[in-house]
Amino acid sequence: MSFDLKTLELFVRVATLGAIGKAGEEFGMSPTNTSQRIKALEAELGVKLLNRTTRAVSLTPDGEVLLENSKRILDELEDMRTVLTKTAESVSGQLRITASASFGRAHIVPFVPEFLSLYPNVSLDLNLTDRVVDIVEQGYDMAFRIGALPPSSLLAQKIYDNPKWLVASPDYLDQAGVPQTPEDLAKHACITMGKVQTWRFMSVDSKQHDVQVGGPLSVNFGDAISEWVLAGMGIAEAALWHAGPDLVAGRLVRVLPDFQIIPQTSIWAVRPPGRLMPERARAFLSFMQANIIATNQTRYGALL
Repeated sequence: MSFDLKTLELFVRVATLGAIGKAGEEFGMSPTNTSQRIKALEAELGVKLLNRTTRAVSLTPDGEVLLENSKRILDELEDMRTVLTKTAESVSGQLRITASASFGRAHIVPFVPEFLSLYPNVSLDLNLTDRVVDIVEQGYDMAFRIGALPPSSLLAQKIYDNPKWLVASPDYLDQAGVPQTPEDLAKHACITMGKVQTWRFMSVDSKQHDVQVGGPLSVNFGDAISEWVLAGMGIAEAALWHAGPDLVAGRLVRVLPDFQIIPQTSIWAVRPPGRLMPERARAFLSFMQANIIATNQTRYGALL
């Protein structure tokens, strides 16, 4: 029988991606096998689901109907599965997670003991690296990523906003002066991430300011930027989760608080394609998101 759960999942991915081969690859199937499976589904239902060309596929009216109902069926099955497997004792197996080193140390590592106490049958393999890991090829359940996500077949869920501000130490501002406009930054030592030399801002009246900045220091590691800013070496862009403790303590202050850095970014959890998420991954994502939100609101709510 062709009308089964895997075939519905496959059909939804084909419809979403508009490509039979790419969808089949996510399921470990060849383009030929994928096409045969979709044709068998069409034969069983007695309708044509896809319009096929050499470059892409599109849905027929019957395909649109099946897509809508398939999504609803899969959602209901996933909800049922969650209800039936929601006890902590039933959540088990090894969980493989990767995240950037700085973010992982700040927002994942501190909460792992509590998570494992809640789910004692789960083991965790946590890879903290600033290299972008291919989570499908290397077998990870999930990755936490910050910023704009490139187009991919990975499934993404927004965890939290990632507000970015300009920061500096009080000592630096005492010596170099306090910028009043983005254009004033051209006269200051600005610590940049890698080769980025243009900072963009939006004023309260929605006017964009593009400023060429420079200084004696640039680096590709956020922790180094934090140390240099604290040492009074200049002004830098910093995310709230990174600079928050120092802002609260007064070791850093915001610069140009009336101008918003653009683009603003978010914190994301991405996972391999496929409809069903392992329950251990679902539990970890829910737990970490709740703690990330609570931590930021509790510690840094006054800054927002």
